[in-house]
Amino acid sequence: MNMEKEVQTNTHELDEETLFVVSQTFKALGDPTRIRILNLLCCEEYSVNDIAEALNLGQSTVSHQLRFLKNLRLVKFRREGTTLYYSSDDDHIMNLLHQAIDHAKH
Repeated sequence: MNMEKEVQTNTHELDEETLFVVSQTFKALGDPTRIRILNLLCCEEYSVNDIAEALNLGQSTVSHQLRFLKNLRLVKFRREGTTLYYSSDDDHIMNLLHQAIDHAKH
């Protein structure tokens, strides 16, 4: 008996912009430094200097990574005087990150 598998087509094809944003999001989550920054920002806001000190990173490294995350709208900032304070800006991504962390610890 020869049974053919039915191939299902996805009627919800992703447009190019969605594909790009999803791939960039996974790129963001694929970098250990960005994961550390996002994990730190999950519960509290921090300045660039505070992040650098807490994670033992250079200020320029932190600034570079925050710019990448901000462009993806994964972090947001508020200004107080001359200091910028960063916090997470996407609960979906934070949930995804924490699920991945829980999975890794499982």
